[in-house]
This record gives sequence, C-alpha cells and structure tokens, in this order.
Amino acid sequence: MNVIEVENVSLTLGKNPILTDVSVSFEEGKIHGLIGRNGSGKTMLLKCICGFIKPTKGQIIVDGKRVGKDVDFPKDMGVIIETPGFIPYYSGYKNLKILAGLSGKADKEKIKECMQRVGLDPNLKRHVKKYSLGMRQRLGLAQAIMEDPKTLILDEPFNGLDKDGVQEMREYLLGYKEHGKTILICSHSAEDISILCDTVHEMDKGVLT
Repeated sequence: MNVIEVENVSLTLGKNPILTDVSVSFEEGKIHGLIGRNGSGKTMLLKCICGFIKPTKGQIIVDGKRVGKDVDFPKDMGVIIETPGFIPYYSGYKNLKILAGLSGKADKEKIKECMQRVGLDPNLKRHVKKYSLGMRQRLGLAQAIMEDPKTLILDEPFNGLDKDGVQEMREYLLGYKEHGKTILICSHSAEDISILCDTVHEMDKGVLT
C-alpha cells in the first residue's frame, strides 16, 4: 500500500519553475530516500507533501486524502524540514510540552521518553538558544516522533550530529521502520542513504530522474 502518492506535481514561484511534472509513490513500512544537489527541489517537494506549499499543478494524496482539498495538512505525520525552530528562552522539554499541548497526543512521560530515546536529557534546564546544532537536531527528531506518527518526513536530519550521534539516529530510524512506520528522508550523504533506504529517488533541477 502506498502511503504517499505524488501525481504530476509542478510548482512555479514567480517565473521560476521549482518542480516539473513530478510523479512518485512511497510504500508503507519502508524508508525512502530523496537525493540531489542543493536547489534540486527536494525540500520543496517535501513541503508540498506536508501541505506547507500548494503545488501549481497536480495532486498529492496522503493516506487516501488529497492534501489541500480533503486535508490542509496530513494527519499522523512527523516532520523536520530545514532547521527546527523552537522558543529560544525555554528548555527543550518545555518547548516540546507546549507543542504537545496543541494536540494532546503526548503526555509528560511520552515527551521525556522521546527525548531520552534521541539522546537528550529531559531534565536539562539549559535554554534551547544555548543548544548546539546537533542538540537542536535531536530535539527536532524528538518533536517529530513524540506523537508516534505513522509517517516521518525528515530533511537532512543528521546535520550537526557527530559520528556517534549519526550512528544512534540511524539505528533509531531502522528500529522505527520495524514498527511498520514509513520514513521519507532527504540526505546529502550517500552513506546514510545506502544504509537506511529501501528505495532511492534522485532529483535534479526540479525533475525526478
């Protein structure tokens, strides 16, 4: 079963073509990789899938519902796109607690469990503004998984992580897949893609090659 279906999607911003007639589907329970140079259109495609940007043409269906028509944003989806944004003067735990309060799906214990799972101390009082890039990435992943979503959309999730951190995240994502979850990941690292992904799709100048 395909969780995500992208059908003839094009996106033009101003006079600039960003995506051109992209069609691709992503099967449930697998890790799918998107590769390509900076500016190839990967991040914009992810934003369209998440409902953040409406395509100029075509349609995107997630879990049988058309994004932008049946739903504004796909439900049951965890997302990291670009650098995760948090309230700088709050701790990591407090940031996640505020976000969790919007849907009520994750309680205090679940938040703490997810932070520990990605290598963060939920009791750390340090403000997020003092976090390293790697710590911010870990907090972003904790935010993405804390409601136990069916699908994860991850744009360069290993940025700022050291070698051990990358290995921990790889192991976590492979374990997450084993629970029947679907993961769509963009990475500039050929090693990440080869280790993690069941399918790989390459983008170049807004075209899926």
